[in-house]
Amino acid sequence: MIALKTMLMMAGVLLMTLAAGIPLHGLWMQLRYAMKKKSSGDGMMLDSGMKEPEPDPIMWKMPVALAMIACVPMLIAGSMVVVPSGMGGVRVSQIGGTMPGTLYPGLHFITPMMESVQMFDLRDHMFTAGVADAGKPGMKNNMMVQSKEGLNIGLAVTVRYRLDPNKLASVQAHLPQPADQQLVPPVVSSAWRELAPSYSVREIFSSKREEVRNRAAGIITKKLATDGIVVEEVMLSDIQLPEQYAKGLEGLLLKEQQDDQMAIDTDIQQKQVRIAELQAEAEAKQKAQHAEGDARAKVIEAKGEADAMQYTLPLKQKQIEQTKLEAEARKEATIQNAQAEAEAKVIDSKAELQRRNLLADAEASRIKLIANANAERMTSEASLLNKSPLLINKIVAERLSDKIQVVMVPSDGKFFFANDVFKNMANAPLVKQEMDAESEAEPKPGH
Repeated sequence: MIALKTMLMMAGVLLMTLAAGIPLHGLWMQLRYAMKKKSSGDGMMLDSGMKEPEPDPIMWKMPVALAMIACVPMLIAGSMVVVPSGMGGVRVSQIGGTMPGTLYPGLHFITPMMESVQMFDLRDHMFTAGVADAGKPGMKNNMMVQSKEGLNIGLAVTVRYRLDPNKLASVQAHLPQPADQQLVPPVVSSAWRELAPSYSVREIFSSKREEVRNRAAGIITKKLATDGIVVEEVMLSDIQLPEQYAKGLEGLLLKEQQDDQMAIDTDIQQKQVRIAELQAEAEAKQKAQHAEGDARAKVIEAKGEADAMQYTLPLKQKQIEQTKLEAEARKEATIQNAQAEAEAKVIDSKAELQRRNLLADAEASRIKLIANANAERMTSEASLLNKSPLLINKIVAERLSDKIQVVMVPSDGKFFFANDVFKNMANAPLVKQEMDAESEAEPKPGH
């Protein structure tokens, strides 16, 4: 909006400049022509030999029209007012004076050439007065007040305030400008100077410092609120005491600190004594409780042992009886085992005898059967040999060696050697059979 207002104003100025330039140019041309005419006489000739024409008359209609057109953007720009952020405005009319209402940040339209806008800063301001500003050049806000005792006290006071936007019209119409700079310093000084005589130096410095600050803040806030100034905070940052009083107060405070320290030390010692007494009482109670607990534990232990003995004696008697019964049972079991072992040995010996008898009977039966079989075999062989005597020779030869070759000789007795051999061989089986029978008939060892 500020750019638009600037553009409109520039357009109006350019049009006004153009409107003023046109008649000035015509006036300049006529003055130039008059001066040339006066210097050269009645007639002015050009280089071509012709007479110089007179200049055109001054144009007034076109400049007037341009001037009227230039007034339009200038009036529009003059009717536009932009209130910056953090500011507030009040309309001031040339006819009706200050108009009610506040113009807040933004674009506003007013009647050009009849109204104007006065700006006010609505942000917080800081007013500082007192000993804190004594060293700054140009600072005359020395806040010196008198206490109840008549002593001068220097105060360092800071007030944070702002203008009430709802009362800007009243501030502009009735208060000196700038209102905050003209009103805040005397009101703050007056409030502290009216309030300080009600308190002593000691109260202002320490015991009632916050109370004094709150009362002063209430007075300042109340007085400035009627003039459209809102007080946000009143701070008391420092207090400068009189030199002699400060020294006396310092000594007094030192003594009070010593007194407080002694009181604290005494209190600590009393508490230590009390703690020692309580510890002794606690130890005595603990010992008594431990003794009672030990006695109760011993009583309970004795009762438990007595109760245990009541159950232990019958149990031991039962254990003894059970041991006796177990010994008798083991004795009976040993006797029964011995008897059983003897009977088992008898049975085993009888069984062994029966077994041996059966084995002897079986062996005798076997030998008898073998003898019968051998007899039958020999009988059959004898009958066979009687029928074929030459088989003897063959059998003898085969038994002698498997390498002997059998030779068949006549049986008429011409070969006496062969006859003697064959006879011996024929008798040998019989002798062997008899020996075998005798050996089989002898009893074997262990039967």
